[in-house]
Amino acid sequence: MAESAIQVRDLCFSWSSGEQVFQSLSLEVPKGEFWMLLGVNGSGKSTLLRLLADLLTPQSGQIGIVHPVGFVFQNPDHQLVMPTVGADVAFGLVEEKLSISQVRQRVTEALAAVNLLELQRRPIYALSGGQKQRVAIAGAIARRCEVLLLDEPTALLDPDSQLDLVAQVQNLVKSRGMTALWVTHRLDELNYCDGAFLLERGCLIDRGEPKRLRQKLMEVAA
Repeated sequence: MAESAIQVRDLCFSWSSGEQVFQSLSLEVPKGEFWMLLGVNGSGKSTLLRLLADLLTPQSGQIGIVHPVGFVFQNPDHQLVMPTVGADVAFGLVEEKLSISQVRQRVTEALAAVNLLELQRRPIYALSGGQKQRVAIAGAIARRCEVLLLDEPTALLDPDSQLDLVAQVQNLVKSRGMTALWVTHRLDELNYCDGAFLLERGCLIDRGEPKRLRQKLMEVAA
């Protein structure tokens, strides 16, 4: 079996209200692969991503994830904090105490990877939604993240930008050896991933080949 970049074992999590989200959830994402997390609203997809990113703490169970980890929110305005594209990508490198030339190299490399190098000096407010999401991903690349967690990153994008972004992430995973877990409810996005998980009320009810899961979901919807 392939080495895992994400490993969840017997995960249990409840909100402070007492509402249980997960009871003994287990799953693995192979290193260097692009997997998607499916399920209707309320199935626990976004909560699981936040647990993996250490933004929430489980009551019990084990989470193993290869670091560094990059998190891309549904709304990029929630994580882009600097006035220009290049400055925002560089902002995440502050803690690494790099030289100015090293920071410039990392920023250039990251923006080139998401095809935004020519927009390095562009103000964030002047970007489209899809470009903003690519800046958020560039920030993770600049930090040399091994794992990308993406919480419905295409939810606010137009249809063309949606597929452009998912294809971009697929390419990054394959070309840079990254691992990605992407939350979605769009069946056409399944054409780009290596595998998928299907959650229902906090339980993993299916996993595996994307085309099979897509067909299953289409039958349920019909």
